[in-house]
Amino acid sequence: MTKKTVRDVDLAGKRVLVRVDFNVPLDGDTVTDDTRVRAAIPTLKYILEQKPRYVALMSHLGRPKGEPKPEFSLRPVVPVLANLLGVDVAFAEDCVGEAARRVANALPDGGVVLLENTRFHAEETKNGEDLSRQLAELGDIYVNDAFGSAHRAHSSTEGVTHYLPAVGGFLMEKELEYLANAVESPERPFVAILGGAKVSDKIGVIESLLAKCDRLLIGGGMANTFFKAQGYEMGDSLVEAEAIDTAKELLAKGGGKLLLPDEVVIADAFDNAANVQTIVPSSGVPAGWRILDISSGAVEDFREVLKDARTIVWNGPMGVFEMPNFAKGTYQIAEILAESGATTIIGGGDSVAAVQKAGLADRMSHISTGGGASLELLEGKVLPGVAALSDL
Repeated sequence: MTKKTVRDVDLAGKRVLVRVDFNVPLDGDTVTDDTRVRAAIPTLKYILEQKPRYVALMSHLGRPKGEPKPEFSLRPVVPVLANLLGVDVAFAEDCVGEAARRVANALPDGGVVLLENTRFHAEETKNGEDLSRQLAELGDIYVNDAFGSAHRAHSSTEGVTHYLPAVGGFLMEKELEYLANAVESPERPFVAILGGAKVSDKIGVIESLLAKCDRLLIGGGMANTFFKAQGYEMGDSLVEAEAIDTAKELLAKGGGKLLLPDEVVIADAFDNAANVQTIVPSSGVPAGWRILDISSGAVEDFREVLKDARTIVWNGPMGVFEMPNFAKGTYQIAEILAESGATTIIGGGDSVAAVQKAGLADRMSHISTGGGASLELLEGKVLPGVAALSDL
């Protein structure tokens, strides 16, 4: 990584302002998945070992649209964080102003405070100068460990760096090492797998990966648009009409690199209990039917390509994996990756959820905490939150 991390600066006696990603799912006042909180612990423990004056943590949660809303408060995260970190954690009712200063200044040396949701201020998502400056007043040094928000130029991710020395945390470092290496210098053969619903969301990623990978496997709803671009009847399948021409161009550009499933599972309703059959896409999907998964035959074709791979990046499920009867393709791909000797990088919320649901998360080399950020990095874009960190 060409950016400074917490290892490169002296934190002793400093007020350390840390941007974390505690955008966690809540059920009332209960955190239902603490994965993102756990991901920040190594960085926070390291900072505390350096004997700082205090550590102030900021994060967003949900989309409160620039005003305080109790259901988006970060307060429920406090007990979870305190338990994982093994220290008392204070809470400030605001991320700036008197409320934040008072709690932070009252902390004992080495104390930790979680500041309230940064998105309770409309200025946050506009990268407002005033909010950025007020946030910076709480620290002597800024640490960004929120890779999942690094693709956004917000006050807490980019604006604050104009007023404080800025370095990355360990999670940020790990994400960049895996994802940037996959893009810039992968061990080959390098195979990418893209799924999910829409081609339009991933046009830039497909173009970028076609230039860099050895093979690109496409499944999920987005494959339907490619099938339609080849003139196949798609019945009631999800197809992006406005992306058909783009799909034609990508097929022409991809040549032999781009591989689509040659067998799919179709259903006569968007329902787990629907009638199903397996067809070859070129034969056409009958009226009233839709493609909801790739078949086990298509999985075997993908397995042939993946068996020799040394680097595999996967973003997006192969079917409607929320329904058990149409999750098989996604889970079979997860199993292939778990058994692979390759460096396996999983990015994107749905693929991560599928790998976790399959109980295979600990068998992957790296699971990205940032869906949008990982896609933009794979696309070759510069992430504002990363660009803003101090260079080595």
